[in-house]
Amino acid sequence: MKKIFFSGLFIALIFSSTYAQQLDISAELRPRYENKHGFKTLLETDADGSNFISQRTRLNFDFKQDNLIFKLTMQNVRVWGDVGTLSADDNATALHEAWGEALLGDGMSLKLGRQEIAYDDQRIFGSVGWAQQARSHDAFLFKYVPNANNRLDIGLALNSDSQSNIDNLYSNAAGYKTFQYAWYHGNFNNFGLSVLLLNTGIEYLDITEQTLDYMQTIGSRLTYKFDDFNVDGAAYLQTGKAIDNNVSASYFTGNLAYKVSSDISLGLGYEHLSGKDQNDVTQDINSFMPLFGTNHKFNGLMDYFYVSNHVGSVGLNDISFTFSYKKDKFSAKLVPHLFSSAADIYDGSTKMDNKLGTEIDLALGYKVSKDITMNSGYSKMFATDSMEILKGGGDSNENNSWAWLMVTFKPKLFSTQQ
Repeated sequence: MKKIFFSGLFIALIFSSTYAQQLDISAELRPRYENKHGFKTLLETDADGSNFISQRTRLNFDFKQDNLIFKLTMQNVRVWGDVGTLSADDNATALHEAWGEALLGDGMSLKLGRQEIAYDDQRIFGSVGWAQQARSHDAFLFKYVPNANNRLDIGLALNSDSQSNIDNLYSNAAGYKTFQYAWYHGNFNNFGLSVLLLNTGIEYLDITEQTLDYMQTIGSRLTYKFDDFNVDGAAYLQTGKAIDNNVSASYFTGNLAYKVSSDISLGLGYEHLSGKDQNDVTQDINSFMPLFGTNHKFNGLMDYFYVSNHVGSVGLNDISFTFSYKKDKFSAKLVPHLFSSAADIYDGSTKMDNKLGTEIDLALGYKVSKDITMNSGYSKMFATDSMEILKGGGDSNENNSWAWLMVTFKPKLFSTQQ
């Protein structure tokens, strides 16, 4: 049935293009080999890592006509071998995006449906493009763009697990019941300013009563460019309640980049996410939550922090140095990270050193052609005893490393414009 539906939809869109201002059909195929040997957490002594190939396959429909924009993205995510060679079914296919946008005039529009939401550096809202499945939300957006230098988005989401008369969202994979936010961005000569006001409703079961708590994330991001320098900084506060606990957490970052030449750039960055001492027995939440961000982009590519882990923990301080080279079709980036906890770590009653370790990330890229790119990388974690305590085990003396190789094909299959 699914194949019939998608085939019929494809044919309908092809024929409808006769009357469309523009219809673009594109695809993406992205296989990625990974060797994980202490990825996300420290490897146990003498343990083996894992080797696998995952793949994302997408078919994208982008349709524009008069006052309508429509997007549909079908996606299949798999690990090579998880579907048998004689299998008659594949349950790894889903709709990643399915939204329509009504253009109301005077810079206003309404966008509804399953969609990616990404702002600024993607620290709070991001598409999580590195993950093969990526992230998308069922949401409503009101957009106001009065001119090229100003934009205001107001977003709403309301999630339910079924059409039942009774909600049981605390068991739903969406992870939140509702959100409301306003995001503004303005460009003022060399300055850029973004402001985010986000209210997130988290539903949970309190003994036998279904309860909804609201947590607020409020903050701003600034960027400034002068000559060969780029500077950016951001600060966010979190307050309210989550799962019947008071929230008081903070985040700030500052980054400086300098373009040495047309090929070489250097960068220095610092990021702080508040945390909570391990011996703190209060129920208050003092650990900052990046919520819907593209967390793989931050705090090292080995995902030791905030990628389905480390939430509600001791927080993090991250000092990073960036060395970038890009010429013609080739690019290279080397990024060492110095990690330490923002709050205290304890081994029983013994306070541990806050230093967690050093991670070094190397990433290489080569653009084979317009539609084909190759990327690879190698990362190594030099962890401390404090990291062992924080991760609940593992061996800091093991070769905790990660290697990967990815090929991306992104052809445009069809395009028409009247």
